[in-house]
Amino acid sequence: MNPVIRWFHLLGSPPYFDRFAARWAPWFWAAALLTLGVGAWLALFHVPADYQQGDSARILYIHVPSAWMSMFVFALMALYAAIALVWRIKLCEILAMACAPIGAGFTVVTLATGSIWGKPMWGTWWDWDPRLTTELILLFLYLGVIGLYHAGDDRRASARAAGLLAIVGVALLPVIRYSVEWWDSLHQGQTIRVFGQSSMDASMMAPLWWMVIGTKFWFAGSLLARARADNLRRESGKDWVRKLAGGEP
Repeated sequence: MNPVIRWFHLLGSPPYFDRFAARWAPWFWAAALLTLGVGAWLALFHVPADYQQGDSARILYIHVPSAWMSMFVFALMALYAAIALVWRIKLCEILAMACAPIGAGFTVVTLATGSIWGKPMWGTWWDWDPRLTTELILLFLYLGVIGLYHAGDDRRASARAAGLLAIVGVALLPVIRYSVEWWDSLHQGQTIRVFGQSSMDASMMAPLWWMVIGTKFWFAGSLLARARADNLRRESGKDWVRKLAGGEP
């Protein structure tokens, strides 16, 4: 068997995944703290104030990575849920459900930082702007997935119901992405492009990418930790969990 395929098969084993998550989650968190620290230092002390928005523009170094993560995590959650529904892979159910609270957290940060930025720029904490409204709907979808997952005693049935909502809800993501182009919006248009020329000054891009990478590392560590905890709850009656709880190798 191909070593990569064999590794994926092993990863589906609850004891193997527990060891994998326990080993790598701290490393991802350490990498996140390092990259986020570098990004925050550059954003606060290296990049000059924006010529129009002043120091208020520095909040984008939190807002933009969080907004990207809010959509990325939902798309990944829907992918895991689809795999779980089609192939009945329990680990994918666990990973999909572990995505939801993390993605909801990123969405809350996106909405909060957007409101903080909007007060000096727009003169109001909130406006029913298409981008803000669709991002709020995304938060409600995350909460719906979380609520469905914890609504029943049968975790696998609840995960399937919550996963179906995630799959349907993924249709919202392109609406969020293109809302500023499809409707009149207070929200500024796209200024940062992964591929192509960004309209931001080049000096502002380095700290932004450090923050983007840092949020990815933080998500990876958090996903492994939450999935490991859920995996242990589901397997609580098994011998390997009892041995682990008793400190046996």
